Amino acid sequence: MAGFARSDGFEVEIGRFEDWDPAGRRFDLVIAGMTWHWVEPFAGASRAAQVLRDGGRLAIFWNIAKLPPLLAEAFTDAYRRVVPDLPYTPAPADPLAGYQRILAAATVAIRATEAFDEPQRQDFEWARTYTADEWLAQVPTFGGHSRLPPSQLAEILEGIGAAIRSRGGAFTVEYTALAITADRR
Repeated sequence: MAGFARSDGFEVEIGRFEDWDPAGRRFDLVIAGMTWHWVEPFAGASRAAQVLRDGGRLAIFWNIAKLPPLLAEAFTDAYRRVVPDLPYTPAPADPLAGYQRILAAATVAIRATEAFDEPQRQDFEWARTYTADEWLAQVPTFGGHSRLPPSQLAEILEGIGAAIRSRGGAFTVEYTALAITADRR
């Protein structure tokens, strides 16, 4: 991602947000897309408060995918065959429920800094239809997949691809985009 940003002319600094040295800089916006769950909630909210100008905004968001039930079951079976001791369900029936703890922790931490107005949550519903190839191109970018041995990832992709193709070769994913925003006092 850093290389991609640099190729478009952006200056990039690599490090954990909680440990990052802003070198006295202040910003109008701190945004985190699909990443805030990797940040320690209170340290992250405190760092955001430190670097935001008065009236600046913290905006964190996630896209939560809900797969069609039969495909979710088939995808989970493919993962369990290849990685039987996987510590999570790869395609849960209610994926939004799995994010409630993360959302609550982020909101509590933002409030605890006492530097922000009341955090606001917004949910946006949307959907996208994928072909098997489009979906399979994304799977290796999902959290934790880069740590799988190539042979295991290939087996998982084979199982997922077979499941999609056996059900017509395309499917629609329903998404909920969740955003938590808070303005710096």
